[in-house]
Amino acid sequence: MNAPGPAVGVVLATRDRAERLATALEHLTALPERPPVVVVDNGSTDHTRAMVAERFPQVRVLAHGTNRGALARNDGVRAIGTPYVAFSDDDSWWAPGSLARAATLLNGHPRLGLLAAQVRVGPEERPDPLNAMLAASPAGRAGDLPGPEVFGFLACGAVVRRGAFLEAGGFHPLIFFGGEETLLAYDLAAMGWGVSYCPEVVAHHHPAPSPRKDRAAVMRRNELICCWLRRPLPLAARRTAGLLTEAARDPVARTALSGLLARLPAALWQRRPLPPWVEEAARRVDGQQTDDEPRREERQAATHDQ
Repeated sequence: MNAPGPAVGVVLATRDRAERLATALEHLTALPERPPVVVVDNGSTDHTRAMVAERFPQVRVLAHGTNRGALARNDGVRAIGTPYVAFSDDDSWWAPGSLARAATLLNGHPRLGLLAAQVRVGPEERPDPLNAMLAASPAGRAGDLPGPEVFGFLACGAVVRRGAFLEAGGFHPLIFFGGEETLLAYDLAAMGWGVSYCPEVVAHHHPAPSPRKDRAAVMRRNELICCWLRRPLPLAARRTAGLLTEAARDPVARTALSGLLARLPAALWQRRPLPPWVEEAARRVDGQQTDDEPRREERQAATHDQ
């Protein structure tokens, strides 16, 4: 009888960060699970592809001519043949043994569509502030899931059931990059899949020290796109009105508003409201985020360069 293939593969999207990517691949290719790794190159103009071919010939590269943002991960998931897929960024990797633990959890919980790992940041392995928020998720915990249900995670700390991910449509094309995880969690939950925080699975994240200058505006824009796509219209309208008020005095809010308005017709066309039970849980999570605003700001600072 043929031996079964690996349970978990790794998909990693990158663009123009060859040296950081090399560090991530050194860790990923040394894992005891020996996962297959697919790198999706988002139109790099540096020596990314040559570096991977020379130093990591066992790694498969999907080369795109343009930057497809988070959609590159969708391409990687379609290309990889493993039943479960772990995401990494070019500044992150998985702790030895964590992919095996993820496979055990997914095997033992058939409704689990995505598990959010504990994320450790930098050489000091500081707990990402998001860990505590996910552990305290007000969405509760279903008896057939291994951890609390959540509507947020870091993509570089997520392992998905490939079939569930593809069924839900993967990452959404309107949210190019930044905060794309919440919409995927909504869509998985709306289809009946569970999304759980599982701290026994560990990912390491080593973000660059310099934040992306436009990140705050992108995150605000994408939060509102997600709201118009899935949440009740009065809620989306109130949050947009709040952004409009801020835009009168804040250039970040103006940039976010401009980006939102350009995408709003498409968001309305593609709108698919959440089922009532998912919306109820999402509102509880909204309350947690409002109550814990300082921690949210700390988390964004710690993970600014995803």
